[in-house]
Amino acid sequence: MSDPVILTCAVTGGDDVASKYPQLPITPRQIAQASVDAAQAGAAIVHIHVRDPQTGKPSMALEHYREVVERIRDSGSDVIINLTTGPGARYVPALDQTNGAAAGSNVRPPHERVRHVVELRPEICTLDMGSVNFGAGALVNTASQIQAIAAAIPSEVKIELEIFDTGHLALARKMIEDGAIAADSIFQFALGIPWGAPATTETMLLLSNAIGRKAIWAAFGIGRHEFPMVAQSLLLGGQIRVGLEDNFYLDKGVQARSNAELVEKAAGIAAALGRRLATPAQARQMLGLAAR
Repeated sequence: MSDPVILTCAVTGGDDVASKYPQLPITPRQIAQASVDAAQAGAAIVHIHVRDPQTGKPSMALEHYREVVERIRDSGSDVIINLTTGPGARYVPALDQTNGAAAGSNVRPPHERVRHVVELRPEICTLDMGSVNFGAGALVNTASQIQAIAAAIPSEVKIELEIFDTGHLALARKMIEDGAIAADSIFQFALGIPWGAPATTETMLLLSNAIGRKAIWAAFGIGRHEFPMVAQSLLLGGQIRVGLEDNFYLDKGVQARSNAELVEKAAGIAAALGRRLATPAQARQMLGLAAR
């Protein structure tokens, strides 16, 4: 059988959609339990955002990250924890003001966006490699902001580079050449986000061919693209990702009840293609992380 494939589960995300989808984990307890359940279903890595436990809205509170991480670690699960540094980039312009920001903006300085990673030392953290239009606004990540976040990430934390478009990959490669980002960082291709790179075979081929044969890469699709991109990434030699951050449906008109259900479906696709999911221990070996 072929080499195992690493599956990441993105369990809650940072969009303000909790009021629409009651299955979305909100509290630190729920997020931690969803992470453990996803690991039991086959995920080797869980990608973590946090939310306000009272409102369900996105949060950047260190205490929520700390509780999630501690609950996962105390559960006995050996799943790999991947914390986001994406929040703090959303800018919605006030169209009737000069340099104004409208409701929904949450732009924060780099040190606030990476504070929880510095404090909690997860095995992996994400780093958004550029800006992208998103809804009524944009996720703003300039080169100077990215460099500041990268410089603050502890050396023992492996970086997962979030690539939303081709220019992001160009910047990532330049920062690796300059030594600002470790050469063994993971590349993650986020496909199908409106106004970002499309979820197509051609795009995945373009991005994966551009990084070189030795780099470890993964890809995921948003919404209805989630499971087609799971299959495509498997066929092209990449790792995979699913989760309620990216998609709420198992099939057309059929909502997933949990992250674990999405993981189970992805595991079935992998099995149908002759692949098996990596355990956390196998994923650590593949990624060059310390054994647990």
